[in-house]
Amino acid sequence: SDHRWYRAAQVGQVAEEVRRPGNTSRHGQDISAAGPDCVAPGLGSGALPSPSGETEMETFPVVAKVEPVVCPGECSCTEEGAVDCAGVDLMYFPSELSESTRILSLQNNRIEILTTEDLARLQQLETLNLQNNRLTTQGLEDEGFTVLEQLTYLYLANNKLTTAPRHLPPSLVSADFAANSLTKIYPYTFGQKPGLKSVYLHNNKLTDAGLPENMFNGSDSLEVLIMSSNFLRYVPRNLPSALYRLHLKNNMLEKIPSGAFDSLTQLRELYLQNNLLSNEGMDNETFSQLTKLEYLDLSNNNLSVVPQGLPRGLILLHLEKNNIRSIPGDALIACRNLEYLLLHNNQLRSRSIHQAAFHGLKKLHTLHMYNNQLERVPRGLPRRAKTLMLLHNGINEIGRNDLVMLYTLTELNLSYNRLISPKLHREAFRKLRLLETLDLSGNALHSLPLGLPRSLQVLRVKDNQLTSIPEGALQGMSKLKEIHLNHNQLKLNSIYQGVEGRGREEERGCRLTPPNTHLPITICLIPSTTSLFSVY
Repeated sequence: SDHRWYRAAQVGQVAEEVRRPGNTSRHGQDISAAGPDCVAPGLGSGALPSPSGETEMETFPVVAKVEPVVCPGECSCTEEGAVDCAGVDLMYFPSELSESTRILSLQNNRIEILTTEDLARLQQLETLNLQNNRLTTQGLEDEGFTVLEQLTYLYLANNKLTTAPRHLPPSLVSADFAANSLTKIYPYTFGQKPGLKSVYLHNNKLTDAGLPENMFNGSDSLEVLIMSSNFLRYVPRNLPSALYRLHLKNNMLEKIPSGAFDSLTQLRELYLQNNLLSNEGMDNETFSQLTKLEYLDLSNNNLSVVPQGLPRGLILLHLEKNNIRSIPGDALIACRNLEYLLLHNNQLRSRSIHQAAFHGLKKLHTLHMYNNQLERVPRGLPRRAKTLMLLHNGINEIGRNDLVMLYTLTELNLSYNRLISPKLHREAFRKLRLLETLDLSGNALHSLPLGLPRSLQVLRVKDNQLTSIPEGALQGMSKLKEIHLNHNQLKLNSIYQGVEGRGREEERGCRLTPPNTHLPITICLIPSTTSLFSVY
């Protein structure tokens, strides 16, 4: 499946939002403070990446630039009413603006004050971008924006505001106040805006006390709310039922009150990572009404058990970087659509994972359980898994039937465990007929395992104690393109012996440099008629 909020995870790396400090505009101003969540439509040249990792940008018709009679110096204007004064080092709001101005771009300047008088003439203004200026709460008049009766997009991110304006025009569709120092929102800042779709408040100093009881009363169309990186301890109350994306990551949430999400029946994405949530701070009904939820991120919290009552529509579930020690048999039973389950960096042991924990997860294809305390391959793994990451555990044995049900597996990573050759059954991989990538690096193997799947394309066994490759170990493996053997105790003649077996089996006329028995192997390339087989 291809979801806009997820790119398939690789080893040790899961797609997640990453703050990128130090981004600068074309005039040298730092535009990174608004953080990774900041973006709304209509931002123009100051666009930043959105929470979904895409760029949301209002597109305007391309028109020939015709200078109107009046255009502020150093700015560019079009006959369609677009005025671009971005990054021209303005200290004051320009006074020579045409009354027909519809789009005004003033981002990346040094403006400190904005008065009602400045805005009163701009009755047709629809988009106002003041991002990356020096505006303060004292420099804004409370009623200033209300004169803009056509205003739909307002961007005030990266300024010095400590409280939000008391009143914003009812026509507003999107408002961006990210990366200020806001401590207070008023009832009519975002209330009574029937067309309001998105609000960006991340990277501020908001607390529970700074939010009104009905912050979005009369704004029932709100779909996107970003409140990450504040100081909230509770989920805001009375959120609009139209929400489909809610970001509350990087706060101080300890508890989700009963019923906090019950009205959010349209919610598809919920970001709760990097908080202080525990199992005691949630109940079995916390997520039960989120029938359309597809993406849930609870990573980097204080969970000790996989939560109960997860919604059945989930596709991707982040539970990494908690303190999870067990998975009950019924915790995931409702998640029939789950495709990605990320449980790495926890405290899981094999015996604390119920044998039926993954039962019924017929769509689950990616399972990450690395950096836990597993001593064996867990039982009852999802049968349709394609990617299984078990690296950096304490697995010391793989029995004959530990992997026998994983018919569809294409990538298996068992690197940096405690495997030794006698404890790796020679028939352990016999059913993995679709396996393409196998990583056994960082164990204590002294011999290349026998019985490897013939479907393998990449085999990694570096950082072991290999002294030999048994003759015939690679027989029949015509699809093998790479074998990584560096940092072992192999001599070139042993490589020659093992790989020559592959060549004879396939009759491809592979040629090797005559072995030097006194040198450890570094790299050897074997040309064939179909591919380049590389030994590292």
